[in-house]
Amino acid sequence: MREVLLLVAIGVAAGVISSLALTRVVQSQLFGLTPHDPFTLALATAVLVSVACAAGYIPPGAPAASIHGRFALRIIITGLLMEGVAC
Repeated sequence: MREVLLLVAIGVAAGVISSLALTRVVQSQLFGLTPHDPFTLALATAVLVSVACAAGYIPPGAPAASIHGRFALRIIITGLLMEGVAC
């Protein structure tokens, strides 16, 4: 989790700096917002940080390890046969 938090911190720093630097470029596309709206910037940052931390918390093999290999192959082959793909 330490590596995930480090990557999230680097991403947040780069994102906040670039979003503040590029406000003049996208200022015409911000309808009803000021270019440096702190609430919107904080909300977007909080949502992205929470999603990144949740994605880093789930082990990469957890979804794949929760199903037996033969059952997964049977599902894949059955789906291919139903689509008419020749095996």
